[in-house]
Amino acid sequence: MADKLLLTSIHDVGPRSESQVDRLRDHLAQHVPLDHVALLVVPDHWGEAPLKAGTPYAARLRSWAETGAEIFVHGWFHRDTVVHEGFAARMKAKHMTASEGEFLGLDEAEAYRRMNEGRALIEDIIGRPTAGFIAPAWLYGPGAHAAMARIGFPLAEDHWRVWQPGRDGEAPLASGPVITWASRSKPRIASSLLAAAALPPVLRHKPVARVAVHPGDTTVPALLGSISTTLKRMTRSHRPGRYGDLLAG
Repeated sequence: MADKLLLTSIHDVGPRSESQVDRLRDHLAQHVPLDHVALLVVPDHWGEAPLKAGTPYAARLRSWAETGAEIFVHGWFHRDTVVHEGFAARMKAKHMTASEGEFLGLDEAEAYRRMNEGRALIEDIIGRPTAGFIAPAWLYGPGAHAAMARIGFPLAEDHWRVWQPGRDGEAPLASGPVITWASRSKPRIASSLLAAAALPPVLRHKPVARVAVHPGDTTVPALLGSISTTLKRMTRSHRPGRYGDLLAG
């Protein structure tokens, strides 16, 4: 068990989701240390909730970082406003992610600008380097990949892997499906509950397993119950760790 890592994260952290993130942190703390829960911060969620230095929320974010939580840049708006070309791209952008795959269709210049400004804002607030970049909905287009490599983010993640952008041929530092939940509709709730029940036996022998939760999970009691059950199962085979442990070998 000691050699196997469990990486836990809360997505969509920001002023817009403050109360829900508080509830998730309390919920996760029953199973994993809070300083081992990564926080994925959105600088201005849907253009409605800008993260601002000098605010009480910024002070909270800094305190979480100071007590050990890894802070990732999680897009800028978390909203996809690009007109996608091609049927597959349009389907993925609109239906798979509820139009939240912000970095799926951006060109390199715009992706670089949003990533760089997001990193600068968050690092100014937390007073230390960010842990990396994770795109909203885990979706990256070619422009996003190129921009991440230019900036030199230490880590990136999608549904299937964690890697170092632009380094070592981007060989995965960890691979395997992330266990996550969806709250947008009854069919998505049902399918995510089934996946969460089926994946722990599959991931039990993997050196790294990942669990990711979202603010919307707090609105569905069955999802909160599933999160607890999943973490109980996974902590039997994996010790809670940090994403930075992957860089330490």
